[in-house]
Amino acid sequence: RGLGSSAHRPGEDSWLKSLFVRKVDPRKDAHSNLLAKRETSSLYKLQFHNVKPECLDAYNKLCQEVLPKIHEEKHYPCALVGTWNTWYGEQDQAVHLWRYEGGYPALNEVMSKLRQNKEFTEFRRERGNMLLSRKNQLLLEFSFWNEPVPRDGPNIYELRSYQLRPGTMIEWGNYWARAIRFRQDNNEAVGGFFSQIGQLYMVHHLWAYKDLQTREDIRNAAWHKPGWDELVYYTVPLIQEMESRIMIPLKISPLQ
Repeated sequence: RGLGSSAHRPGEDSWLKSLFVRKVDPRKDAHSNLLAKRETSSLYKLQFHNVKPECLDAYNKLCQEVLPKIHEEKHYPCALVGTWNTWYGEQDQAVHLWRYEGGYPALNEVMSKLRQNKEFTEFRRERGNMLLSRKNQLLLEFSFWNEPVPRDGPNIYELRSYQLRPGTMIEWGNYWARAIRFRQDNNEAVGGFFSQIGQLYMVHHLWAYKDLQTREDIRNAAWHKPGWDELVYYTVPLIQEMESRIMIPLKISPLQ
């Protein structure tokens, strides 16, 4: 009864709320404008195709016949950045990364032209018969990451995908703007991207290594650099889920 009859004290509610409500600094701009490269207006599309196991060889053959024609067509403002099969991770999976020079207008132009392309329409029909599922995301690249450019092989590629907690993209970018300097010595950093459409608050880091042992050695060496452990410590709480794919490039991939 004493609790029920106690007088309300001014400011008590606000004091209690301050214990449980996290204060967030107001943002004056979208994180895409704060984190993306300003000197370019490239848009990226990341495609994941889960292929019927018995169809993977035929799928690869079909892609190697058709995708270069799109990539090399001067009237299409797009470029194939890389195309791979997942080696370790989700099996019987193909991954394609495209760049659209000029952003969304370039994407719309390419899609409109491809709808009028009978060969591509037939390619999509034939490809669809080989797939179990597919999904894609539209991405922007972080301003502090390397521009993904063609490279000679042979290499294996690691795509590390992070599902961040909503509202933490700016923090992630701030930490990784410093962290990336620890991972440049061996030219392993290929590209870093964050999602705009599709699964949101997704980050993808793309790395290249000569082999799995080289990957292990390079990653272990980072822990001996002062400051790397602290940046990992602060970024881990921002992550909800993470996934690593080891991928092998197809013959047509500019990233070999």
